[in-house]
Amino acid sequence: MGEGSSILTHGARLQDHRDTIFALSSGLPPAAIAVVRISGPRTAEALTLLTGRVPPPRRAALARIRDPRSGEMIDEALALWFPAPNSETGEDVAELQVHGGRAVVAAVLAALGRIDGLRLAEGGEFTRRGFENGKLDLTAVEGLGDLIAAETETQRRQAFRQMKGLLGDRAEAWRTRLIEALALIEARIDFSDEADVPEDLVGPALAIVRTLRQEVAATLADAGRGERLRDGVVVAIAGPPNAGKSTLLNRLAQREAAIVSPYAGTTRDVIEVHLDLGGYPVTLLDTAGIRRSDDPVEQEGVRRARARAAAADLVLWLEEAASTQEQYSQKEGPEKEIALSGRTDNAGLSTTDAPQTAYASQTADASQTAGALQAVLPGREGPGVDEFNFILSVSENKVHTPQVWKLRTKIDVLNQRISVSDHAGRNDESEFLISAKTGFGIQPLEDELSRFVRDTLQGGEPALVTRQRHRTLLEAVAAALDRALAASAEEAIAEELRTAATALGRLTGRIDVEDVLDVIFRDFCIGK
Repeated sequence: MGEGSSILTHGARLQDHRDTIFALSSGLPPAAIAVVRISGPRTAEALTLLTGRVPPPRRAALARIRDPRSGEMIDEALALWFPAPNSETGEDVAELQVHGGRAVVAAVLAALGRIDGLRLAEGGEFTRRGFENGKLDLTAVEGLGDLIAAETETQRRQAFRQMKGLLGDRAEAWRTRLIEALALIEARIDFSDEADVPEDLVGPALAIVRTLRQEVAATLADAGRGERLRDGVVVAIAGPPNAGKSTLLNRLAQREAAIVSPYAGTTRDVIEVHLDLGGYPVTLLDTAGIRRSDDPVEQEGVRRARARAAAADLVLWLEEAASTQEQYSQKEGPEKEIALSGRTDNAGLSTTDAPQTAYASQTADASQTAGALQAVLPGREGPGVDEFNFILSVSENKVHTPQVWKLRTKIDVLNQRISVSDHAGRNDESEFLISAKTGFGIQPLEDELSRFVRDTLQGGEPALVTRQRHRTLLEAVAAALDRALAASAEEAIAEELRTAATALGRLTGRIDVEDVLDVIFRDFCIGK
């Protein structure tokens, strides 16, 4: 066990003196089946009191559950028995699979609560006991928590790999090799005058350190893919008031997640919606309309909108296409009479008739269309320019700078008429032309979003680092290894290697990490 033996031995020593815990470990009733879990030294006694016997280990047995005080039968169920140490918690564990009605579950929990030495488990207590008894390391515990919280297929895969030791096993392998290198250095320090100790022990030790440093650096050089997959790509919808931000959010979410109103300033706070785009997690933000205002509530909403947009991975900046129409209302010539259509066979169609899934033609007609559209939808002379540039200026002061896509909205209300050939809602200036109300241009936008999210999160190898805690500790390991390689004194090299080994031990929980345990386990539900 090495340095981690203090925690694990301490947990094993307490097993016979701690309470036996129980909880509902399945979903809230009503359900077809409910699983009640019991763990601790009095588990066998509790089984005997409720069912009259302890079944054979790891074999489901029919059990008639009775109230131990009144003798009244509560339910017929299946009982399973997992004696220590071969259980999830490392203690004696039992499961009762009962019918999932509220009254049945309540009666079983009440009967358990009336047995001396038993109490209801706290959140995450089963998993914490498993950690303390050496069944899981901290990275596996975190992977289990992420698996429970996973909302998409890619999140599930990453969490499952972490739970099965993807990072924990690698960290333990690194730590073993570090200890080997440290042993060589300390042998040189402590036994330099012994005839049977080779003189050159520092060289082989530093060779191990160099290889480890390269492997740790490669793990850290993943652009935060693991954390981003766990948390989801953040896409902020921003722009001036009444540009159609909430309507677009509802269209992408396919539900009424935000209030839509014709009055500017309806959205005052940031609204979050979690989406699954092709198996990848996306957090979509609807922000307050960005404008100057004397209203203190709206000012706070604008401040939050700017902050969230600057911190996002992608900003969809919306501007109303019709807002640029007035300056072209005096134009002479055919462009004033052209209608935006989804197909070439009927140039008179409005966008309400345009196909919602039309894609851009790769022919000469498409390039001509882009030029015509540019006449109606010019560059950045319209309203909202200052606010748009403000987002970029805020981002420039950060390490992170979001990508920005420009969306011209409410295409359906334009009076100009433009003949297009299977126009997809995007022109040569990388601007999307959409109508969130009618759906025009939404499908191409969703396709581009899916590609952006996939390209952002995909990588060649599964990400080892999935939390900031992992990254912080591995960065500390890398820094210590760098100092060891730069040191000339053998004592200094040994000290830095001990520092690196300690950081790796904290990563997996193999040394004293009481300061982080409560933070990790507090997010678990009762019964897990």
